[in-house]
Amino acid sequence: MAPETTKDLQSQDHKVLMDIIDGLRSKGVSRYIDLPQIVACGGQSSGKSSVLQAISGLSFPVGTNLTTTFATELVLRRTTETSEERCRVSIQPGKDHSDDQRKKLEAFGFSTTFDELDVGNVADRARDAMALTDAKRFCDDVLRIEVSGPTQPHLTIVDLPGLFTAGNRDQSREEGQLVKSLVRSYMKNPRSIILAVVSAKSQFAEQSVTDQTPYLSVRKMEEMYFKLAWNEDVDFRLGWHVVVNRDYHDRAISNTERDEKEVAFLSSGIWNSLPQSHKGVAALRTRLSEVLRDHIIAQLPRVVTDIEDGLRECTDRLERLGDARGEADEQRKYLLNASHRFSSLIRSAVYGSYGDSFFGNAREDEGYHKRLRAVLQNTLEDFAQDMRKNGQARDIIDFSVEGPEIEGQVSRSDYLAEVRRLMRRNRGCELPGTYNPLIITELFHEQCQPWADLVEKYSTRIISAVDSSVNSILSHVVDEETKDRLWMGHIGEALEKLKTVLRTKNSELLTSHETAHPITYNYYLTETVQKIEAKRYEKDLRRTLEQNFDTYAPGSEFRVSFNRIVDVLTSNRHADMGDFGAANAVDMSEAYYKVTLKRVVDDVAHLAVENCLTSKLPELFTPESVAELSDEDIKQLAAESEDTVAEREALLSKLDVLSKGLGGLKRLTRHHPPVQFGFRSSHGTSSEDEDSVDVEEKALSTSSSPSPRPDAVHLVREGTGPSCMAPVCQPSMVP
Repeated sequence: MAPETTKDLQSQDHKVLMDIIDGLRSKGVSRYIDLPQIVACGGQSSGKSSVLQAISGLSFPVGTNLTTTFATELVLRRTTETSEERCRVSIQPGKDHSDDQRKKLEAFGFSTTFDELDVGNVADRARDAMALTDAKRFCDDVLRIEVSGPTQPHLTIVDLPGLFTAGNRDQSREEGQLVKSLVRSYMKNPRSIILAVVSAKSQFAEQSVTDQTPYLSVRKMEEMYFKLAWNEDVDFRLGWHVVVNRDYHDRAISNTERDEKEVAFLSSGIWNSLPQSHKGVAALRTRLSEVLRDHIIAQLPRVVTDIEDGLRECTDRLERLGDARGEADEQRKYLLNASHRFSSLIRSAVYGSYGDSFFGNAREDEGYHKRLRAVLQNTLEDFAQDMRKNGQARDIIDFSVEGPEIEGQVSRSDYLAEVRRLMRRNRGCELPGTYNPLIITELFHEQCQPWADLVEKYSTRIISAVDSSVNSILSHVVDEETKDRLWMGHIGEALEKLKTVLRTKNSELLTSHETAHPITYNYYLTETVQKIEAKRYEKDLRRTLEQNFDTYAPGSEFRVSFNRIVDVLTSNRHADMGDFGAANAVDMSEAYYKVTLKRVVDDVAHLAVENCLTSKLPELFTPESVAELSDEDIKQLAAESEDTVAEREALLSKLDVLSKGLGGLKRLTRHHPPVQFGFRSSHGTSSEDEDSVDVEEKALSTSSSPSPRPDAVHLVREGTGPSCMAPVCQPSMVP
C-alpha cells in the first residue's frame, strides 16, 4: 500500500475514533460513563482562548474579564482538500433540567460557514438559550461547536470557564467557587486529559492551576520557562510544548500572519534549540490530536466494559420495573410474571439449584446468603453439633474433677449418689436393686432442659435466612414500591403465619419429650445401654486388675492362677443393691437421652423447618394467588407512581443511549482492533502498550502569553487523578 493511502486510512480511523466518543458524549452517555476527553482550563486572561484560537482558527473572545460562563466543547474534524470548512452549533443540556427545558435547549442549533462563525455572538445566543442572567451566570449546559475542514486536526477539546479567586462588580467570590466546582467536576473524570493553561507573562507560582511559589524577575522568568520547556525544572511525563499567542497590538492580524510571527520567534534566540515537535501551534495540533487518539485507544476496552455494566444494571432494573402498567390488565400481567419468577427462584433456592444469574457468586457473602438451601444445611448442621455438645444440662464424667469445679460437669460417683437419694424418695413397689421406671422420666426431663433455648436460637437463624432470601428474590422480580406493597399486604402476612406454625411445631415436638414419660421402640436403646455398661465394665475391670496384680500393665504378660482371676473378677460386683439400681437407672437414662436427641434433631429439621416453613415458601406468591385477586387489589399492589414512570423513562433513555454507543464501539473494535490501527504514541509507546500504562498518571499543561512571549505546553500529573493536559508558558522577553 502506498504511503499516502496508508496515511488516509489512518486519518479515517482517527476520525472514526473521535466521532464514536463524541457521539457518545452528544447522546448524554457521559452522564453515566466517564469518557476520554481533553479539557482546557486555566485562570482568566491566562491565554486559554488564544491557544484554542490558534489551534482551531476560530476567533474566540479575548481580553474580557469573563469570557465563558459554561463549558464549550470544540469538535475539530479534518475533511478532504476540496471540502468547504463548515461549522455546526448546538447545546447539550445539563442533568438538572425538566423535559420542557431539555427540549428547548436541544432545539437550539444552526449551521454556518467557517468564516461567518462569530464565537462571541454564538456564546451570547447560547447564554440567552440557557437563561443565564446576572443572578444565574453559570450552568452545567455545554455549548458544542463542531468545525470540519481540510486544515483542521482530528481533535476534541472541552473549554471550561476561566478560574478566578478575587471578586469584583462583574463577578463575585461565590461565582469563583462555582467555576472551581465545575472545573473540578471535569478534572475528577479519571479519563480526562487536562490541558491546563498558564501565562508566561506572570510568575509560574501565581497561576491558578499551579502550586509553585518562587518569586522570579522578568529575565529569570524566561530562563525558568525555558527550563520547563526542556522538562528540566518541573518534570512531566509527556513533556512541554511552546507556542506564541497574539499580544494586544496583534489581536487583529490574520491566522496566517500569526503563524508566521510564531515561526520567526521560535526560530531565534534560546527557543531555536527546542525540537520542532515541541514548539509551534502546528505541532501542537498534531501532538494534542495524537495524545487524545492514543488515550481513546487505550481507554476503549474499559469504556466498553463500563457501558456493558451500565446496560446490565439498566436491564435488571427495567426487568424489575416491568412494562408500563397504567391499565388493570397490564398491572395483573405484571404481577403474574413477577409471581411466576418469584416462585421459580424461591423453589431453586429451597432445593439448591443455583444456575440462575440471580444467585451470583458463592464466594461472596451476598451470593451465599441467596443460596437458601446452603444456609439451611449449614445452620442445621450447627444445630445438631450444638445439641450434641451443649444439649445436656449436666455432663457426667467418669472421674472426680480435680481443681475448680466446672459448671455443667458432674462426676459419675457424685451423680450416682444424687440418683440414689432421688430413688429413695421415689420408691414404689420395685424390689431392692431395681428402680422405679418414673425415675428415668425425671432424670431425662432434667437433662433436656437446654433443648428449648437451642431450638429457638437456631429457628431464629433460619427465619432470618428465609427473610433475607425472600426479600432478595422479591427485590429482584419487582420494583421497590411494589415490593413494599406486596410485603405489607400479601407476602409479609403469609410469611409471619409460616413462622408462627414453625414455632408451634417446635413447641409441640419438645413438649412431647419434656412432659410425657419416655417412649421408644428403637432397638438402638438396648444397644446403647449395653455399650455404656460394657465400656464402664471394661474400665472397672482394668482398674481392678491394676489394683490386684502389681505386675499388670496393658499389653504385658505374667503368670497367674485361674482361680485367682475368677476370685478377682467375681469380687468386682456391686455389693450395695442401691448402688446397683442407681447405676442401671443412670445407664438407661443416658441411653434414652442419646436416642431421643437424634430423633429431636431430625424432627426439628424435617417436621418443623422443612414441612412447616421451607416447603411452603414457593406458595407465598404464585400466579394462582394473583389470579384470585380483585381488580382493586391488583391496582393497590401494582399501580405505578409518578416516580416509577419517570424512572422507567430515564432507564429506557439510558438503555437506548448506551445500546447505540455500545453498538458503535463494538463495530469499531470488530473492524478496527486497536492493534490494527498502526498508530504509534507520540511519546514512543504503541497503542497496544499504552493500554498497560497507568493512563491516570498522564497530564498535559500549557501556558500562554501574547507575542513575542511563547506559550509552553506541558504534560502534568495531578496526583493519582485523571490524565491532564496543560497549556504552554511564555517566558518574558521584554523587561
